[in-house]
Amino acid sequence: MSGLDWGREGLIWPHREASSFIETGGKRWHVQRMGSGPPLLLLHGTGASVHSWRGLMPLLARSHAVTAIDLPRHAFTTGHDANAMSLPAMSAEVAGLLKAIDLKPEAIAGHSAGAAIALQLALAHGYAGPVIGLSAALRPFPGALAQIFPALAKALFVNPLVPRFFAGTIDIAGGAERFMWRSTRSRIDAAGMACYRALLKNPDHAGGGLAMMANWDLPSLRARMGNVANPVLLVHGANDPAIPLAWARDAAGWLGHARLDVLPGLGHLAHEEAPEQAAALIAAFLAGQT
Repeated sequence: MSGLDWGREGLIWPHREASSFIETGGKRWHVQRMGSGPPLLLLHGTGASVHSWRGLMPLLARSHAVTAIDLPRHAFTTGHDANAMSLPAMSAEVAGLLKAIDLKPEAIAGHSAGAAIALQLALAHGYAGPVIGLSAALRPFPGALAQIFPALAKALFVNPLVPRFFAGTIDIAGGAERFMWRSTRSRIDAAGMACYRALLKNPDHAGGGLAMMANWDLPSLRARMGNVANPVLLVHGANDPAIPLAWARDAAGWLGHARLDVLPGLGHLAHEEAPEQAAALIAAFLAGQT
């Protein structure tokens, strides 16, 4: 398989001038940094990259020193073991990177699965600050689906042909635009769609997303969510088909110190559709923690 090339696909990446690459422990991380003030960490969701923060990051950088990373085996971050993509393992990898670059975030915002990583950092790595979950993927699939979906993802993941097949059939299946609309019900700008198109058509990136899904264990996180002492803000698009709003309400009830704000008319990528709205909610929440 061939990974994304920073000198080729990377030419279209938003805020390219804010990017740097950090090598530690045999891994190469893609990191973007901008702004000054209290340190704020951004963690994207499964199958995405730092580009998903293109609209929100500059707004948050007005008051914070913002750091966004490509998660293991996603986009331009390379060198991670394909079998080390569980929630505990990925949070440990992120914690290791933070230690290597001497970053101690005062707040963490995560989109979808990134919110689960943020909570795992709180539970297992001593992070005690506020957590913002944007369309947070925190609720396990109900009933038998909890076993069926991870098993299916694992079966696909162990077949080395599947990521290449998936990436090669995106255009046949109606293109990245149709795939993104059906899976997120979000309308995003051309710059964002160009990045998603590059990601969806890349076998290495597709394999990273499959590896993450195959090794994800939300039931274990669910069992410990009552132990989360961090203040949590959940921001959710009312039209999100990936994480239904009812699931977000469930997750808010499981957390001891959580508030749920709903964005009407927006989908799973609400923070990309309406970054100004998301930034205002985040700013108000963080201001209330001081």
